[in-house]
Amino acid sequence: MFTGIVEELGEVTAVENLGDSSRFRLRGPLVTEDAKHGDSIAVNGVCLTVVDTADGEFTADVMAETLKRSALGALRPGSRVNLERPMAVGDRLGGHIVQGHVDGTGTILARTPSENWEIVTVSLPAPLRRYVVEKGSITVDGVSLTVVDAAADHFTISLIPTTLALTTLGIKEPGDPVNLEVDVIAKYVERLLGDTTEGAVQ
Repeated sequence: MFTGIVEELGEVTAVENLGDSSRFRLRGPLVTEDAKHGDSIAVNGVCLTVVDTADGEFTADVMAETLKRSALGALRPGSRVNLERPMAVGDRLGGHIVQGHVDGTGTILARTPSENWEIVTVSLPAPLRRYVVEKGSITVDGVSLTVVDAAADHFTISLIPTTLALTTLGIKEPGDPVNLEVDVIAKYVERLLGDTTEGAVQ
């Protein structure tokens, strides 16, 4: 479990194409200081398993299913990434409950700067629209955020200077893909109520 509070702005140092999967090497001195084989680290909101660590870097294998459902396939050596270790029992839940299981991808549509913050508009895939509400929580590239406005095919988020400076959302441009994870509680409630509406996330 994660909270969507990014710990470190890391970097992809190598990508190895293995046919139906990829092996990523990522630099993150903070998140690897206590990481070991088998641990989890969220990379742009995607929960990945650590294969090995060395010199402030870690390796993770990314299966075909993950590449299909997320924007990790667009990463290249030099790409910056948001990194977060799992929440430890007893920690404060600074963001919201995040699983690191991406529900879909969106695209940065526009950026509107203001004096002390920036409004970012993100496209919203049809299957996820039912879970995104005004003032609700959403995870964008692993960052826990509050939805400002929720429209039929997009939503907006307001980014404070800290988020702009310490995450990839400060450097993403219109046209760039982002990973989206909606509120897991909403999905559980829907399932418990027996909603089988076409397009619902399963």
